[in-house]
Amino acid sequence: MPRGVAVPEPRQHLFAALERVIAAEGPLTSRAVTHEAGVATGLLFTHFRNFDNFLAGYGVDRSFQIADALSGLPGRFGRGTVAGNLAEAVLGLPSPAVRTLVRLTAFHPSLIAEIEGVLGAGSAGVRAVERVTADYLAAEQQLGRVPAGADTAALALAVAAVVAFTDEPGLIGRAVAALIPVVAVRSG
Repeated sequence: MPRGVAVPEPRQHLFAALERVIAAEGPLTSRAVTHEAGVATGLLFTHFRNFDNFLAGYGVDRSFQIADALSGLPGRFGRGTVAGNLAEAVLGLPSPAVRTLVRLTAFHPSLIAEIEGVLGAGSAGVRAVERVTADYLAAEQQLGRVPAGADTAALALAVAAVVAFTDEPGLIGRAVAALIPVVAVRSG
């Protein structure tokens, strides 16, 4: 991109480029991200102190988006079906962000603490999916829609893992239905 050309929402433009670099499994460098974004390397450093600050900014931004996408799940307690509610919630997640955060935090575990330092415990990417899902399942368990003996924490971890590794809607829906052996307990 030529010098002096304005980039609308440069942070979001760079964050989207990071997701493409990660998806392509290319080298994770500031130069790779700015090259993918089609901007000068200096643009990244105009908006972020350093590359680690950029990664933390990405993590906070996308974790906030994930939390926002899950915010309606608690309002579904006792309505619809448990599997249907979960499938709808996870299918609304920004899947490139979830997968990118999984990869980033696997290779940069310190990002988890940075994200959670800003957004709170259990808020970093797929951890938010796991936490909100566990809370939802526990609430449904109290309503009798999930059997008392079901391990809601393990089910939540499994749902988070499915979301972290695929964005195929049909597969996510089938996996959630298979993971929640209580779909027929009671519908709302």
